[in-house]
Amino acid sequence: MKKIITLFCLFVAAAFSGCESEETIPSQPFVVAFSNQSHDYSRITASETINLEFSETAKADGFVTIRITPTNATYGVDFAVSSEPVNNEFIVPINAGLGGTSFTFTNLIFPFDSDEKSVKFDIVAIDYPDDSNIQGFTSTVISFERSLGAISEPALGGPNQGNQVYVDLSTETATEVWRDSWDLGFYSGDEFRVAINGSIYMAAKQLDGIDIDAVTEASVSALQSQVTIGTFDPANAAFIDNPNGAIAGTAFQEVSSIDTDNKVYLVNLGYTVGTTTPAAGSVAIAGNPRGWRKVRVLRDGDNYKLQYAELNSATHQEITISKNAAYNFSFFSFNTNSIVSVEPEKGKWDLNFTVFTNIIDGAGSYGYSDFVLNNVKAGVYVYRVNVAADVTYENYALANVDDNNFTADQRIIGADWRDVFTGSAYTNRFYVLKDLDGNYYKIRMLAFLSQNGVRGYPRFEYRLLQ
Repeated sequence: MKKIITLFCLFVAAAFSGCESEETIPSQPFVVAFSNQSHDYSRITASETINLEFSETAKADGFVTIRITPTNATYGVDFAVSSEPVNNEFIVPINAGLGGTSFTFTNLIFPFDSDEKSVKFDIVAIDYPDDSNIQGFTSTVISFERSLGAISEPALGGPNQGNQVYVDLSTETATEVWRDSWDLGFYSGDEFRVAINGSIYMAAKQLDGIDIDAVTEASVSALQSQVTIGTFDPANAAFIDNPNGAIAGTAFQEVSSIDTDNKVYLVNLGYTVGTTTPAAGSVAIAGNPRGWRKVRVLRDGDNYKLQYAELNSATHQEITISKNAAYNFSFFSFNTNSIVSVEPEKGKWDLNFTVFTNIIDGAGSYGYSDFVLNNVKAGVYVYRVNVAADVTYENYALANVDDNNFTADQRIIGADWRDVFTGSAYTNRFYVLKDLDGNYYKIRMLAFLSQNGVRGYPRFEYRLLQ
């Protein structure tokens, strides 16, 4: 996994209309804040850059004073910073023309001798010619504890949205996987179930026979126009995995221990990742059709046996795929005809930013971009909170959490967090997530366009409720 690149973004706006010429519009203060509320000590084996963000590009030079408060840690023995402190305080520069500044934290105790050490940094003063203010993340903590929160920009890949991005909130990590690098997921839980890759618009239909070599393109040609998504036929919902994430709802029926019960499937491999560049604000998700396969899955003790071939092949290939209890699925790719790595371990991700196949009531399966899933198969749950006069993201606290609101549906955030017509994230809602360790986070979606109006650049904020 790689470190999430987190950015602090402060939105300060004022609207004035009908102003007289002699009126003076007050200037906004120059704000400095940390990019992250916390950093994972266990991931810093040598040094780490600690970033601070400005509310605007600095117009002049200055400096920021930062106070160090260590716990069970000694400066010069356990850690150091790039600017020598005096009386537990040090300064970092504000340079004209830049939008932020930074300092380096150096870990002097790797391998670690204790997990009870922490170092807190507080912004205590700003020396700058214009009016200035300390707002947002005014402190950051380096510790072995869970993340206190951050602002994250998953690398979805722009308007083609080529990546699926798995995000772990407590460790501020993300794993990026190319969307069309896998096809089938073999469930590692108690059931024997096979999932298809909805991010590339795959579909699958059970056939009547069990002889995979007897299936030809001619024998299934009448079905191919049906086994696809986006036909606006509600019947095609049967050819995709249940979008709520329930493992019992896969397009493939449960694999039986009796071989003769396991039929052959016609599998539409969907599309490659798109490569065209659309107009700003639009997406180009689907590339070229990837073709078809005939597939049959059997049990082999506690493992799966996958049989597969191209439609007109008179013979088939076979591979044994094992369950791995540390993961939700073991994944297979027809690109390489091999097992591939996709998801992180099931206990090490909370959210998945991805293209997704959902269902429109009365119209069947349909593809969505900018989709956000929670890891419901591992037990990560989410609910939505509607903003009201007395309920805001800022004032929502741990005492407000209601476990009864959590549901076993992976689409609670889904695509309902953004307005594609205005190009903005909705401000009248936010979300509460409970992870596998019992941590509660509040999540606010901030954007899905870049600063240049290009689609496929999601940004969200989250904070630990404690």
